[in-house]
Amino acid sequence: MEYWLLILGMTAMTFLMRYSLFAWPSLRFPPVVRQGLHYVPTAVLTAIVVPGMLLPDGEHWALSLDNAYLLAGLACIAIAALTRHLLATIGGGLLVFFLLRWMLGQLPL
Repeated sequence: MEYWLLILGMTAMTFLMRYSLFAWPSLRFPPVVRQGLHYVPTAVLTAIVVPGMLLPDGEHWALSLDNAYLLAGLACIAIAALTRHLLATIGGGLLVFFLLRWMLGQLPL
């Protein structure tokens, strides 16, 4: 029963947070808050991706040249910085990742 209460509570909070923007359409944020909100997607994506790059097994740091996740992540950063193109970054990162996994003998075939 506790799980259902938790799920219902999270559902209610998510709904209220999103509905509040529709309920009060004239609500305007101060410039400092609006400026800070521009950094939210970058911060969230970083929090999701970096642990996977540095801890691919979920337990141990893998700061070595046989870590395809880390090397492909660094390649993605370079591709994004050079091209500023989302599809090129995703495609190039996947290509680099699978090539590295193949070269390091880590593909489960």
